[in-house]
Amino acid sequence: MATVRVQGQDFDVSAELAALTAGRADIGGIGCFVGTVRDGAGGRRITEMTLEHYPGMTERAMAAIAGEAEARWQLLGCTLVHRVGRLLPGANIVLVLAAAAHRQAALDATAFLIDWLKTRAPFWKKEEFPDGSGAWVDARDADTDAAARWSATSG
Repeated sequence: MATVRVQGQDFDVSAELAALTAGRADIGGIGCFVGTVRDGAGGRRITEMTLEHYPGMTERAMAAIAGEAEARWQLLGCTLVHRVGRLLPGANIVLVLAAAAHRQAALDATAFLIDWLKTRAPFWKKEEFPDGSGAWVDARDADTDAAARWSATSG
């Protein structure tokens, strides 16, 4: 069963790992991805990033993505936590954990989960720059290409 959350506050990776694995002896591997705010993504320095989402719709999309991963790789559990609100460079944005009986399934599921979160979950990002200007972040072709590889494969 997946844990899916959208929240403003930071997450604790150790606490999330402990919650995922509590009382479990059948997990052989856990894939982990932590995404953070980069200063200078795209070559331009930023002072902050604001993430927005559509409450309810976002969580449903994330749950569907988690369900797809659980089915493809027979996961023993997964955790998806995505932050929203104003975030500074270096701050955590997203946590993906995927637990499976074997490491390869956990690692593949983790890659799938972050690729599909980047392209299929309704989040909007706005970067703020030192001069006071800001810009909404457009979807990147590299993210779309990364997600597309999973459409043609199964776990």
